[in-house]
This record gives sequence, C-alpha cells and structure tokens, in this order.
Amino acid sequence: MADKDELLPTSSEAPKKGEGGEKRENKEKQPESSEETDPAMAGKLPNIYNKFVQSFENALNTLTNEPEPKCPLKSFDLSGVADFIRTKKARNIIFMVGAGISTSAGVPDFRSPGTGLYSNLDKYKLPDPQAIFDIDFFKNTPEPFYKLARELFPETLKPTPCHYFMRLLDEKGYLRRIYTQNIDSLEWVAGINKDKVIYAHGSHQSSTCLKCKKKYTLEWITEFLSQKEPLVPLCSCKGIIKPDIVFFGENLPSKFFTSAINDFPKCDLLIIIGTSLVVNPFASMINEVSDEVPRLLINLTPAGKLSRRERTHGHSGLCYGEKDNFRDVFWKGRADDGIWELAELLGLKEELHHLIQTEHMKIDRKATEKSNTVPKKNE
Repeated sequence: MADKDELLPTSSEAPKKGEGGEKRENKEKQPESSEETDPAMAGKLPNIYNKFVQSFENALNTLTNEPEPKCPLKSFDLSGVADFIRTKKARNIIFMVGAGISTSAGVPDFRSPGTGLYSNLDKYKLPDPQAIFDIDFFKNTPEPFYKLARELFPETLKPTPCHYFMRLLDEKGYLRRIYTQNIDSLEWVAGINKDKVIYAHGSHQSSTCLKCKKKYTLEWITEFLSQKEPLVPLCSCKGIIKPDIVFFGENLPSKFFTSAINDFPKCDLLIIIGTSLVVNPFASMINEVSDEVPRLLINLTPAGKLSRRERTHGHSGLCYGEKDNFRDVFWKGRADDGIWELAELLGLKEELHHLIQTEHMKIDRKATEKSNTVPKKNE
C-alpha cells in the first residue's frame, strides 16, 4: 500500500481550479477567489487520497459490522467438548496426535528433557541427536537407527487408552480421520481401520530397498528385528532396507496432503493430543478447519498458541485462555488421563476399559504363541 504522501498529487502536478479538470495545461491560471471554482468541474477532479480514505473506512466498517462467531461449546472444558459430541454435533472428528499418546506404551517422546528420545542417544555416538533420523546419515551409518528400532518396534508394545479410544469412536461412527506424527504403527496394532489413519511421517507398515526399490512387508521387517543378528537388513542386491518412515531430508507422503485437502474442510471437531505442534507442515493443519469448529488440545504443556501480534498479522493458532476465544479448549495433563476423563463424560469408560483388556490379552496370547515356535530364517 502506498504512503499517503505518495497518493497526494504534488503542487506542480495538481489540476488547477478553473481549468475544468479535463486537461492540464502548462500555463497556470489562478482563480480570483475560491468562490470562482465551478462546483461541477471541481467534482470531476481526481482526489485519490479521499478515495483511499473512503475505501479504508468501508473496509473497517465491514470488519466491525461482522457478527462475532457463535460459540459452539457450552463451556471451554472437557465437559463442553463431551456435550458437543454427545448431542451428535460431531460426526467428522479429526484427531491430530503425536508422541504423547504412546509414552505410556513405553515409546519415549522426542523433546522432553531427561526422558525424551533426543536426550538419551549418547550411547549411539551421533554427531547430533537428530542424525539418527537423517537420511544422509542413515545411508552411510544405518546401525544406530536399527539398534534403536529393536527397542521401539511395535511388536513388543501395547497400544494405549488413546489408541483404543480413537478406535471406539470410529466404531461408533464419530471418526473421520487420524493424522499421526508417530512411526510406531500402534494405531494399526490397536485394530483401527487402516483407511482412517494418515501417517504424516510414514510408518513401519512397509520397507523399501534403497538400491533396487524392492518392497518388504511388515511381517518381514518384524521377523528381522526379532533377531539380534545381522544388525542391518540388506536386500539380495546388497542395498540397505529402510522402513518407509520419513527421515529428515525426505518429502512427506503425498497422501498426507491429498487427504488433508479433502478432510479438514469437512471436520466438525478437531482433537489434538500429545504433540508440541512445532513441526510443520503438520502443526499448521490446526488452522485448516472452519472457524466455527471446536478444537481440543490434550497435552502436558501449552502448545499451538501464537502471540497477539502474530495473530494480528494474519497468522492463526489456538486461542484458549484468550478473551476473544470462542472455540478452543486446553486440558493440561497426560494424554491417557485426559482421554479417560473424556470417555467417562461420554459414558464410554467401561466400554473402553473392556476393549483395552480384551485386546491386550490377544497381544499377550500372540506373543506367547510366537515364543513357543521356532524362529524363521531371514530371507
């Protein structure tokens, strides 16, 4: 936008009164007095500054006259969210989840001081903690990743109440999609419909040879990681086999973007659990739902908030705790605790408890059966 001084004509450029405003002549003709100016002619004179002021005032009036967004929640807490779901106002719930939903299963998050994954990688002697997920480092030194993978692989883990709560909502027709940053595949272990899960950073569902691009199944990599040797899986072409998770330096799956474009405009409730919302483009997706859609954050620490200055410059973010908040809720605490409270408010606590018990027994039974069989040889 130009400055006001740039919009005003200079004294040498301004049309002179009495010239009719149609043509600017070099010879100046001064009116004898201001009363001599022809009103009809003066009305034709260009006045860009006045037009600018009028346009600005019209835009300002439009903004101030817009009705304030209607609050979709009865209260800004879990009770308000539960009521919103219970009254059948939410039938296209989207979950955005991070490492916090898997910590109770034994999977460390990335950034928690002392307990996070990045704080406990000294034994791998990395140039920096993030190198273990750097594609260039992996191609040359895959051993640290596979040592870590044997500790984290989902076969030895059990899904958490968060995973089974999402499955329960899917079975009851509330769920549209789950967008997860996690690579542990615990959504799959929990029995959630695979079409309902978008792995933003990939998963262990499949693996690929970096040399010949041959695909390997989840069962194959599971069997390989159940054995201590060899440390790194190699294809028959001698290429390194890499799980199809997104390393630093790689593009996100195209499915993440194509699904998000279709899903988020249809979302009627966004539930964000266990993520610090600092990694884009995942974090920015909280702004892709409609303005009237409630957003619930369950997390140990506040996340997703922007300063008032950032918001006035056109950026967005979660607004819980602000005076102008009309749809956002923050529940501070462990992911499982928040989900148990929400399940109780929805009348689903006993059903969730039964589902968890039943599914965990199946996992234990399967592990027992496998331990009684002879290990298969690698391909």
